[in-house]
Amino acid sequence: MVKKLKFPCSFTYKVIGISQPELTNNIIKIIQLHIPGDYIPKIKSSNKGTYLSVSVTIFAKNFKQIEKLYNELSKIHLVRMVL
Repeated sequence: MVKKLKFPCSFTYKVIGISQPELTNNIIKIIQLHIPGDYIPKIKSSNKGTYLSVSVTIFAKNFKQIEKLYNELSKIHLVRMVL
């Protein structure tokens, strides 16, 4: 079943990247540039500790905001995937 978003709404990004201290900081910095606010990321490490999964929930006003942020997060050099 496809669920349509009704704006404004909460939207969670899950960013998977190489486990480095600056990964989470870079993710939050990019989000802050586009949608200022207080964000509390949920961070999980992979079994071997090679990768981190960082989940951050934003409050989006429209789909363009979601798309723009998705593209910007994908450009972070440590990021391997944005869901």
